[in-house]
Amino acid sequence: MLSCDICGETVTSEPDMKAHLIVHMENEIVCPFCKLSGVSYDEMCFHIETAHFEQNTLERNFERINTVQFGTSDNKKDNTLQCGMEVNSSILSGCASNHPKNSSQCLTKDSTVKHETFYSENLTDLKSREKQSGLTEVKGSIYETTYGPPECPFCGKIEEHSEDMETHVKTTHANLLDIPLEDCDQPLYDCPMCGLICTNYHILQEHVDLHLEENSFCQGMDRVQCSGDLQLAHQLQQEEDRKRRSEESRQEIEEFQKLQRQYGLDNSGGYKQQQLRNMEIEVNRGRMPPSEFHRRKADMMESLAIGIDDGKTKTSGIIEALHRYYQNAATDVRQVWLSSVVDHFHSSLGDKGWGCGYRNFQMLLSSLLQNDAYDDCLKGMSVPCIPKIQSMIEDAWKEGFDPQGASQLNNRLQGTKAWIGACEVYILLTSLRVKCHIVDFHKSTGPLGTHPRLFEWILNYYSSEGEGSPKVVCTSKPPIYLQHQGHSRTVIGIEEKKNGTLCLLIFDPGCPSREMQKLLKQDVEASSLKQLRKSMGNLKHKQYQIVAVEGALSPEEKVARRQDSQVFTAEKIP
Repeated sequence: MLSCDICGETVTSEPDMKAHLIVHMENEIVCPFCKLSGVSYDEMCFHIETAHFEQNTLERNFERINTVQFGTSDNKKDNTLQCGMEVNSSILSGCASNHPKNSSQCLTKDSTVKHETFYSENLTDLKSREKQSGLTEVKGSIYETTYGPPECPFCGKIEEHSEDMETHVKTTHANLLDIPLEDCDQPLYDCPMCGLICTNYHILQEHVDLHLEENSFCQGMDRVQCSGDLQLAHQLQQEEDRKRRSEESRQEIEEFQKLQRQYGLDNSGGYKQQQLRNMEIEVNRGRMPPSEFHRRKADMMESLAIGIDDGKTKTSGIIEALHRYYQNAATDVRQVWLSSVVDHFHSSLGDKGWGCGYRNFQMLLSSLLQNDAYDDCLKGMSVPCIPKIQSMIEDAWKEGFDPQGASQLNNRLQGTKAWIGACEVYILLTSLRVKCHIVDFHKSTGPLGTHPRLFEWILNYYSSEGEGSPKVVCTSKPPIYLQHQGHSRTVIGIEEKKNGTLCLLIFDPGCPSREMQKLLKQDVEASSLKQLRKSMGNLKHKQYQIVAVEGALSPEEKVARRQDSQVFTAEKIP
C-alpha cells in the first residue's frame, strides 16, 4: 500500500499513485512564490512570468529572507498584505484565462509594475521590522510552516527557498514559459500591428496572418457596405433625374401650349369663330341688341365670301388732316415729312389680340392702291379681309416663298389666329410684285436702350424727296411696316423739332376709330397727336424690323426674289 503525502489517501500500486498525483497537479497547481492556486497550467505559467519575473532583480543585492513572521501588532498590515496578494493573484488569473494572446501586453505594462511596487514596499517593510526586532536571520517562513518547501509545478522538484525555486523555473523550464533568459541571445520578433513579442518567427507569422485575415474581413464588409451605398445613391440619382426630366417635359409642354395660344396655333378657331363668339358675349352683356348682332353677322359673312374688308374699322383722311395741322400749328416743329395717303385700320372683335400684323398690311396696301406707281401689279385689287390675307400668304408659300417660315406655321393660316410678322408681309408683297426689303435693327444703338439709327434711317427714307422743301412735305413714299416683339405698327411720317430731336408719326392698329377720328376735326389739338407721336424714348424694345416699299417688280425680278427667299435673310443695321 502506498500513501499520498499530500492528502494521505492510500493506493494499491505505483501507477495508481502516479495517476493520483497527476490529479493533484491538475487541480492544485500552487505558485511557489506566492502560493496562488486554483488556476490552470497555462495561467500559472503566465502568472509566474509576469508577477515574479523581476523579483530577482529587485532582490539582487538583498539578503535572502528565509522566514516571514506576522506579529500581533501588525495584524492590520498583514491582513492588507494578504488581501493585496489575493486580489493581485485573482486579477492575474482572470487576465491569463480571458486574454491569453494579449495578456502579455496587458500585464507586462500594468501588473508587473504593481508587483514590483508591491514587493519593494513589503520587502523594505520586512527589513525595517528585522532591524527593530534585532533579528539578523529568520529560520522559518509562514509559507514554509503552513505549506512546506516550495515545489516546482512542472517537474515536482522541491527547493528550500522560494528564490531558488524561481531560479530553477526560469532556468530549467524557460522554454515552457516562452520567455527567453536575460543572458540568452535568442532573437525577439515584434508584431508590427499590435506589438506582441514572439521568440519564434513562425508563430509571429501565424499571428500576423490572423491580423491580416481580420483586416481583410473588415475591408470586405466595408466594400459590401460601400457597394450598397453606391447602388442606393445611384438609384436615388436616377429617380431624381427621372423626376427632373418629367418636370422639364411638363414645363416644355405647358410653355409650348402657351405659345400656341399666344400665337393662335391652338386650333381654337380663327377670325370668323372669334367674331361670332365675341358678338354673342356683347349681346349677353346687353351691349349689343340682337338685331345688331344679326346685321353684323350678315355683313361679315358677305365680306368673307368676297374676300374684301367690310371697312368697319377704317378711318380715312388723316394724312390730309395732319398736313393742315402742321401748316397752321405745331410751332415747335421745324419740318415734317408725311407718307403718301394711307387709311387707318384698327382691330375688331374678330382679330383682337392677334390681328395687328394683318391690319398693318391693310394700311400699307391701302396706300399702295392709291399710288399710280403700283397700278400694274395691284390692278383690280381691293383691301382684303383678314381671312383673305391668310389665304394669300398660303398661296405665296405654295409658290415657294419662305419654306422655312411656312413650316414653322404648319403651312396653314386660314381658320387660325396665327400671328404674322415682317417676313410674312415681305413675301406677301413680293408675291404681288411689290418691291420691298427688310431692315433689321437687331440691337440698341443709343443710351438707355434707344435706337437712334432707326430714326435716322426713317428720316433718310422720307427726306430723300423733299430736301430744302417747306415745313410740311407730303411725299410719295408709302408708309413703313414696323415690327417689334409682340406687336407691329405703321410709320406714316417723321417730324424734326427745332431743338433737333426726331419724332415718328405712327398708326397703331390698337387705337380705335373714335380716337383716330378726333384728328379729322378742323381745330386739332396737340394732345390729339399724342397717340401718333413716338419719341426716341418711347421705342426701347431690344430689336426692330421694318419693311420698306421701293417700287414695283418685273416678273423676272419676282422669280429671283422667290429663289432668294429659300434662305431668307434681312439687312442688318449695326
